[in-house]
Amino acid sequence: MKYLTLSDNIFTHNRKNLCNNLINNSLCIIKSNSEYLKSGDQSFVFKQNADLFYLTGIDQEDTILLLFPSFSNPIYREVLFIKPTNSQIAQWEGNKLSLIEAQNQSGIKNVHWLSEFDNILSSLVFYSDYIYLNTNENDRNSSSVIDGNSFFINEIKKRYPLHHFLRVAPLFKQLRAVKSPAEVDLIKIACGITKNAFNRVLKFVKPNVTEYEIEAEVIYEFIKQRATGHAYTPIIASGKNACILHYNDNNQICADGDIVLFDFGAEYANYNADMSRAIPVNGKFTQRQKAVYNAVLHVMKEAKQMLLPGTVWNDYHDEVGKIMTAELVKLNLLSKHDVAKQDPKMPAYKKYFMHGTSHHLGLDVHDLASRYQAFAVGNVLTCEPGIYIKEENLGIRLENNILITANGPVDLMADIPIEADEIEQLMHS
Repeated sequence: MKYLTLSDNIFTHNRKNLCNNLINNSLCIIKSNSEYLKSGDQSFVFKQNADLFYLTGIDQEDTILLLFPSFSNPIYREVLFIKPTNSQIAQWEGNKLSLIEAQNQSGIKNVHWLSEFDNILSSLVFYSDYIYLNTNENDRNSSSVIDGNSFFINEIKKRYPLHHFLRVAPLFKQLRAVKSPAEVDLIKIACGITKNAFNRVLKFVKPNVTEYEIEAEVIYEFIKQRATGHAYTPIIASGKNACILHYNDNNQICADGDIVLFDFGAEYANYNADMSRAIPVNGKFTQRQKAVYNAVLHVMKEAKQMLLPGTVWNDYHDEVGKIMTAELVKLNLLSKHDVAKQDPKMPAYKKYFMHGTSHHLGLDVHDLASRYQAFAVGNVLTCEPGIYIKEENLGIRLENNILITANGPVDLMADIPIEADEIEQLMHS
């Protein structure tokens, strides 16, 4: 990995929190993601299971963690299994973790090669009454692909049919949503790298550059600063493309007089940043563009102030919708009559602002959390209002990452340029 070595204290802390929430006399098994075939003999770039990384810091395939916090022999309360390595693997794939390296990285003292998993599991499992297993329960997940973890779960359930099986994902949904100071520091690093990429882009953009050339500038800055790469497929959307929410073809020419909308973020040590900005290709907003831009910025500033402990998700989005509605009326995009006759289930503002204002952020860009729990200290959320006017080929979205604290919201991207005048000044500097 490109990122600097992390302290094992992060993962020791996370394991302790999880174990404190497990039912007594239970065994928890967390497996790494699988490698997936891309084509021929090539695999997709490996991406670790966020839950396994959260507990171990191990960024390597073929890894399994066993937790049995109430087991009588303390040696087997935490057991880590990793892929065995040898000279041939080192020759073809590079060095894999040794047992000692895995110990140091995870803070787990009892580390074995993966070939010992079945025997050690068999020696422990019959002392437990419950087995926790893990699946992807992110409610944004809509994939129908059966992954390697599903086969693993079926095998464990077949092997030990009389045990009580439990889902560990609801516990992760509570724990991962609240970031430790060390996790916040990693998100800050990802935000800092993202800032530097945006500053680079501000000096690069001009009429007739292509969206993919801008994307190249972004990834250059990311890799230069030890980011693993993009937190998600970047959006570089100029002109009418900015009205496509998940546009990522990034293959058009940026025309003089258009706005180009960016939505990109760096991934550092598996923690993510998520930023959106919109800038004039020629370095100068038109009067109309600036009016729409400032409307979005106003909504963003107001929405940020609502990201407080105890705020309820639906109430928050309803209040943001009211603020957005007022701005759209000022822009003559909605009339008071439109608002008066709107369907409460589909408010009028949704014509121009059709996505949510915030989502949790962390090891996943849309991080695991409950939509029905009030916001809490330690949550990190995006704040990303937007206005998309197809008739004008104009899309503006502004997005920063916000940490909720007992003393109010802290903007982790407060030092990234966002005021319209500042954007123009930097583009001409």
